[in-house]
Amino acid sequence: MSYIQEVIEQTEQKNPGQPQFMQTVKEVLTSLAPAVEQNEAKLRKNVILERMVEPDRQIIFRVPWMDDKGVYHVNRGFRIQFNNAIGPYKGGLRFQKDVNLDTMKFLAFEQTFKNSLTSLPMGGGKGGSDFDPVGKSDDEVMRFCQSFMTELYRHIGKDMDVPAGDMGVGGREIGYLFGWYKKIVGDYSNGVLTGKGLSYGGSLIRPEATGFGATYFLEEVLKHEGENIKGKTFALSGFGNVAWGAAKKISELGGKVLTLSGPDGYIYDPDGVSGEKVDYMLEMRASNRNKVKDYADKFGVQFVEGKKPWGNVKADIYMPCARQNEILLEDAEAMVKLGVPVLNEVSNMPTTNEAIAFLQSHGVLVAPSKAVNAGGVATSGLEMSQNSERLSWSAAEVDEKLKGIMAGIHNQICDALHTYGMDYNLVAGANLAGFKKVADAMLAQGLY
Repeated sequence: MSYIQEVIEQTEQKNPGQPQFMQTVKEVLTSLAPAVEQNEAKLRKNVILERMVEPDRQIIFRVPWMDDKGVYHVNRGFRIQFNNAIGPYKGGLRFQKDVNLDTMKFLAFEQTFKNSLTSLPMGGGKGGSDFDPVGKSDDEVMRFCQSFMTELYRHIGKDMDVPAGDMGVGGREIGYLFGWYKKIVGDYSNGVLTGKGLSYGGSLIRPEATGFGATYFLEEVLKHEGENIKGKTFALSGFGNVAWGAAKKISELGGKVLTLSGPDGYIYDPDGVSGEKVDYMLEMRASNRNKVKDYADKFGVQFVEGKKPWGNVKADIYMPCARQNEILLEDAEAMVKLGVPVLNEVSNMPTTNEAIAFLQSHGVLVAPSKAVNAGGVATSGLEMSQNSERLSWSAAEVDEKLKGIMAGIHNQICDALHTYGMDYNLVAGANLAGFKKVADAMLAQGLY
């Protein structure tokens, strides 16, 4: 049995009932075969793969809070500190009712390789709670955030672990979390959280960063193929910050976004999501209704209830911007029948392993999320730099650095593929490039 397969089986035995975590472990490890085969003796001796799939720390805690009617509730909080070989743990907080340990571990493991690709000194972590902010008042969200931070503060710090926002955690939540952290520790360490408001240490471009970065990475991919974004059609899912940033940048570069989606279904806009329609996405997010049908009602376009755009809408490029495993094997089969040539993954692990394998076997170019959506955490890293230097860079400066980072990620992937004599397989290349930096750091630092 190969070293990789041994570790996969051991990990499966140690983590029963965690299908999402095992999905990403299998996806990453199986693509590392060229690197592992060349250095197997050293990697085995130093148990690199075994250590890489085992979190440094898994923190689970209760979060009691009171709603506006005086009723008490208890939610569960998480922080997974997965790997700090190359820098302090870095990764978002997700507040969503289906958050569990499996979700947190898959996200933190992915984050380790994603952060490595940015070339910034950041390790991998993730956290959150099964608290759902949808429909909650500002006061309820504030009380929950304060209770959450009352435990989390013990485990974070600007040189130890730096959380950010994720699904369900935007500027409002980060503000409440930071305010309570500051109150507890008696110290203005604004580098402890990223995604902050501009008035207290946040960075320009951060809300748009994931969508902008995903589009910049796609530019590099298309350039490699002798093409560009202008004139291309796009199917997007979601309508939050990530989809908003992507739609904004795609429109600027001459592409046309045809779809957005929500829990209620998807909209199809043949004229494209641009101008005031992009701006309206912010109103939809702020409304706390979580319904994409609002867009269809306002602009008089088609709304398809209870379905996703995947396999139902013909477009040049698919960009899932919502959540994990939204593209299943049957969706991939429908995509191939429609002739969709490119899948640019923006949300974390939006495509199942079976769907990725099917798409690649049928000639679809798949750009993996750990590379595509790294612009968000990269800009969080830039926010950390600004906080450390007590500086605030202009939007143009941040945007230029972000674009350079995304081009650098693509270059790293191409270099890794060249090293191992592989074709243009972005999924394998991203894993190989991200793995090398983390593994080299772990080898250099000894057994710990």
